[in-house]
Formats: sequence, C-alpha cells, structure tokens
Amino acid sequence: MFSALGNIFKIPELRQKIIFTLIMFAVFRLGTHIPVPGVDPTAIEQLFATGNLLGLLDLFSGGAFSKFSIFAMSITPYINAAIIIQLLTVVIPTLEQWSKEGEEGHKKTTQVTRYLTVFLAFLQAIGMSIGLKAAILNPNPVNILIIAITLTAGTVFLMWIGEQITAQGVGNGISLIIFAGIVAALPKNIGTIYHYVQAGTISYFSVLGFGLIALAMVMFVVYIETGFRRIPISYAKRVPGSRAVGGHSSHIPLKVNTAGVIPIIFASSVLMFPVTIIQFIEVPWIKQLASYLEWGTPLQTTLYVLLIIFFTYFYTAVTVKISDMAENLKKYGGFIPGIRPGQPTADYLDHVMTRITLAGAFFLAFIAVLPNMIAAATHIQGVYFGGTALLIVVGVALQTMKQIESMVVMRHYEGFMK
Repeated sequence: MFSALGNIFKIPELRQKIIFTLIMFAVFRLGTHIPVPGVDPTAIEQLFATGNLLGLLDLFSGGAFSKFSIFAMSITPYINAAIIIQLLTVVIPTLEQWSKEGEEGHKKTTQVTRYLTVFLAFLQAIGMSIGLKAAILNPNPVNILIIAITLTAGTVFLMWIGEQITAQGVGNGISLIIFAGIVAALPKNIGTIYHYVQAGTISYFSVLGFGLIALAMVMFVVYIETGFRRIPISYAKRVPGSRAVGGHSSHIPLKVNTAGVIPIIFASSVLMFPVTIIQFIEVPWIKQLASYLEWGTPLQTTLYVLLIIFFTYFYTAVTVKISDMAENLKKYGGFIPGIRPGQPTADYLDHVMTRITLAGAFFLAFIAVLPNMIAAATHIQGVYFGGTALLIVVGVALQTMKQIESMVVMRHYEGFMK
C-alpha cells in the first residue's frame, strides 16, 4: 500500500499538482482567520451558541463563519450560481447552445457563472450584514456596505482559488475547498467530545457508539456513491465499404445517486427561507408558527424528507436527458437487447431511472436526518457529524482519488485503488 502511494510522488507533474493544491489549502485556511473589520467577534460567538443550523453553515465554511472572517460566506454563492445556470440551460436556448459547443461554450458559461456569483454574493453579504447587525460595532449604512464588499471579495477570491486548483492542481477545486473546510473541523469536534468525556457529560460507551456509527456511515455512503445500474448495450455490425464496424457489446452506467448533494441543498434552502423571514416579523402567532419549523422538529423533518425526495426526482429529470440518450443509441446503431430502438428504449430507460432514483432519494433523505438520529442515540450535542458533510467528503475524496489513480496508471505505475 505504501509503495503504491509512493508511486504518486515519482511523477514530477503529479507531485507539482499535489504541492500546488496543498499551498492553495494553506491560503484558504489562512484566510479563515482574517476577521472582517468592524465586527464584534464575541457577539458572533454568542449567536453560534444558539442553534445547530448556524453550526452546519459554519462547518461548510471551515470555521470562517463563526469567526466572521473574510471567507465567512465560503464558496456557497458560486455553487448556487452554478446550479441556477445548470437549471436555466434547460429553458434558455442560448445556454443550451453553449452547452453543445464544447470548450468554447464552456468558457462562456463559466464567465456568466462568475458574474452571477458576484451578484449573489453581494446580495447574500448585504442580507448577512443586516441580519447580524447586532454584532456590528457601528451599524451605519457605510459600514454595512464595507462589510458586504469585503465578504463578496472573499467569496470571489475563493472562487479564483478553486479555479486555479482545477487548472493546476488535482481534483475539482470548488469541491476540494468545501472538502477542506469540513475536514478542518474534525480536530475541533474531537476536542469537543474529549471535553464532554472529561466533564462527565457523556460516557465512553457513547463515544464508542458514535465512532461505530461514523464508520458504518462512511462505508454505507461509499457503497451507494459507487453504485450503478448497468444497462447492457449491443451495437449492430455494419460493413461500410470493405471494413466491418460495430458488433460489440457495452453498457450504460446509471448512477444510483445521480443528483448528488444538490437536493439536500435545495430542500434546506426552501425550509430556511420562511424561518429567516419570520425572524424579522414581530407578530406572536407568526413566531409560534415558526417554532414548528425549527430544525429537528417533527414537522420540519417530515417536510425536509418530502422536499429531498421531490428535488431528487426534479434535478435528475433536468440533468439526465433520457430522450437524448435513446436518440444517440439509435444514431450509432446501439440497442438494448429485447428493446426496440427509439421511443421504446427511452421509455425503458425512464422506467429504470425512476426506480433507482427512488432508492437514491431515500438514501439522501436518510443522510439528511442522520445528525438528529446520531444526537438522539449518543446524546452528543454540538458535534456536527452531518450526513450532508459526510456525503460531500466521501464524494470529493472518491473523485479526487480516481483522477490521481488514472494519472498514476497512465505513467505505468501500480495504482492504489483496488
């Protein structure tokens, strides 16, 4: 195993990519400790002591949100912009045309995503500055604007770091920034558990149970994330001129969790929006209504699960073009054994995709409510071992490992993934 890992550093190009990625991680971690001017850090810490939702947001920012540093918003605006552009590709002909133009079209789409990121980041920064006005030392419009511009600049700089990692490092830079933020919280969580044990709040048995649940969940997520339904494909043998073409078999891999973590992000955003608005409305019965939608309540959990299932199907339908898949098979002489080409093939693929998407939807719903289940089973509070974070970490790790593996094997070295 160690010799296989050592093969990574025998390739100069790969070694330079890994070193560059680590340097960018160091810059990111340094930025999480640079505070935004004009903000009282003590007041921010008091706000984070009140709820799990803020702690979850802080987890994705690598602790930058609780420190209210220049990277407090993390890369979230870019992710939202990318999702919006991806969804708009279905309804805006220009974006759809760009998606079919290869590298040039990708550059145009990326440029639009960058502009939308700046716009969304500035709106989010303004809202965050107004919402946390109590923590601002002098909350006048000028200071709020300065804080918003600072937070926006931090997000744009993180976007640039992510793009540099993608171009000159290993893996997807945006995903790796989120990965680094989540992993950076591990020492703090371990320290929290240690202090709980020292204070007698929890027992060693609870810690052991927490560790076993964490290990089981990692194995479960890896199993689902690498799960595919392989649809067998045969290609008809053709003889154009004097050369035979086709006549071989292949398969279409349909992933169980095609939507990734996107449905969880959509569902949590939908549920967070009314609660955030209600906080600014001083009406008793509306405040009472908001209490039923607080994180972890039965109503909130039920709505959360239903929304995740809905958005899983919605996002899969938008991103997976079954009709195009069937058309391409027909165009290149491919067919599913026992299924006629054309519309019958599209209907069959749609039927299979609907069934495996249901399994993926239930998997995401289970992952999303996992933190509440772990807290109830182990009585460990304040440790954000969320299923969403675990899904991101495992997914990014697998993707990055596969990229490194392909580069190692391409240079005729033994890989490390069996």
